[in-house]
Amino acid sequence: MRYDALLLVSFGGPEATPDVLPFLENVLRGKNVPRERMLTVAEHYHHFGGRSPINDQNRALITALRREFDQHGLALPIYWGNRNWHPMLPDTLKEMKRDGVKSALAFVTSAFSSYSGCRQYRENIANAQESAGGQPPLVDKLRVFYNHPGFIEPMAEHIKEALHRLPEEVQSSATVLYTAHSIPLSMAQGCRYQQQLEEAARLISEKLGRRGDRVVFQSRSGPASQPWLEPDVLDAIRAIKGESAARGVVLAPLGFVSDHMEVLYDLDIEARRLCDSLQVPMVRAKTVGTHPRFVRMIRELIEERISAAPVRLALGKYEANHDICPADCCLPPQRAVGISSRG
Repeated sequence: MRYDALLLVSFGGPEATPDVLPFLENVLRGKNVPRERMLTVAEHYHHFGGRSPINDQNRALITALRREFDQHGLALPIYWGNRNWHPMLPDTLKEMKRDGVKSALAFVTSAFSSYSGCRQYRENIANAQESAGGQPPLVDKLRVFYNHPGFIEPMAEHIKEALHRLPEEVQSSATVLYTAHSIPLSMAQGCRYQQQLEEAARLISEKLGRRGDRVVFQSRSGPASQPWLEPDVLDAIRAIKGESAARGVVLAPLGFVSDHMEVLYDLDIEARRLCDSLQVPMVRAKTVGTHPRFVRMIRELIEERISAAPVRLALGKYEANHDICPADCCLPPQRAVGISSRG
């Protein structure tokens, strides 16, 4: 298959205070979420001047990818479209059509399989193609990369660096809490999200020669009556405090590829506040962001798809994930899942 563009697909986020409520209304459209909850999440953005860092981080990633492509002779223009804020996917597909793009590969900024992290983005792309009208570009999604060395290796590097930032007396006893966005159990039962998180965490800790680290969840947004994946990161911190007053904690945002709002607020503000109150030494590891190995991984995923004899890199006990999602892959949850500040 010949492709003539790369489409970067992301969640999107507001870039100024007037954007916050319209952005959240886009996120909430079709969901039965009280306005009070939306206003609570809006305050997370207002805490940072109404600007999510996610768009700037995507711009930095595009710059790094262009450099990587140029250095390796990969002649693909890069387009960018978001689910919930500008540049919106429908506008980007129309631009691609005007530019004569016939077929593109899509890199979605989500390493793991779930409805919200995979299938919903494919639905967004399909809706954007329909809105473009006529003969829109064909778009094929690149596979999820939770066990690709280009994701595991930079995460391990960042966690090792974070461990060294803890006070020396707690470094050897510290626990790494791998955090990821919680999802409803009704969504988790239709995908391999939790299994993939556990495997990625195992691969990273194994690379670092560690044992006893844990996967925990953050940013739950649904009603209390609806079961979501647990344990919550704050509960895990409290449990560590009960186990040993001297033990330190590294929070590793495994489920996020950039330091966007949920990382900044839920970990750097809320979790930090709890750790300080409990006197638990804590540092937060960086996300993969624009790490050179991660940028190279994206190029490798593209070359894998266009090669006649692909090298499908994957670590651990599971093979590289499928390229074409089967019909029953990442099924939607049984009911509305609430709101979160993913941008």
